[in-house]
Amino acid sequence: MAEKKTESLKQEELQSKLVDLKKDQMNQRFQHAAGQLPKTHVLRKTRREIARVKTKLNAAK
Repeated sequence: MAEKKTESLKQEELQSKLVDLKKDQMNQRFQHAAGQLPKTHVLRKTRREIARVKTKLNAAK
């Protein structure tokens, strides 16, 4: 499902999406450490979305 969202993006868009996802992941880690993240499954979803974007970037090379 998420693959369909990333397959139509261009290199520059994928790079910016990757930066945004990494920022989100960092914020989620801080919230989790402070006990303020009620939905911990979001960490896993973000990590997997980062992997999908990186895969698309490497496949385009």
